[in-house]
Amino acid sequence: MGLTEWAYSLSESMLAEPLPRRWAHSLGVAKRARFLSPILGRDAELLEAAAVLHDVGYSPSIATTGFHPLDGARFLRDQEGVDERVVRLVAYHSCALLEAEERGLRRELETEFEPERPDLMDALIVSDMTTTPDGGHTTPAARLDEIVQRYGSDTIVGRFIQRAAPEIYAAAERVESRMTAASAGAQPM
Repeated sequence: MGLTEWAYSLSESMLAEPLPRRWAHSLGVAKRARFLSPILGRDAELLEAAAVLHDVGYSPSIATTGFHPLDGARFLRDQEGVDERVVRLVAYHSCALLEAEERGLRRELETEFEPERPDLMDALIVSDMTTTPDGGHTTPAARLDEIVQRYGSDTIVGRFIQRAAPEIYAAAERVESRMTAASAGAQPM
């Protein structure tokens, strides 16, 4: 079984029944990651696997800290022996370092996991931040607004996502530039 096929199976087993909306979102994020394959080259499969797994830390069976990037990355590393690069993408997805800081977990995250290459982090940010909670396509602005509305502006998630907004918009611009270059015939990185 290939990495991507395995990742879909694991994510489904952890999210589909207890958290069907989170599973739908994860499928949508993976679909957006596939859309970005022209700029990912040989890392396209790696990113799609990380995209479908990015929220496994919400699974009630493994949630321990309440910080899903850390819980998911630990599970993937310790229980599943997943490719280190997938684990790092999950650990740091969508500006997770800023949320870790809000939760008092930044040191733990940084001590346990190294960040992945910035271009892949950008691609995962864009995949996540252009996918609705139900798996549909949206814009980064609409997604950020939805997150603030759902959690509240004065919550940990609300504060973190507002702090992360400039980096999310910058990642979207970088990815869009790379996609434009790729469609004009440039080679993927």
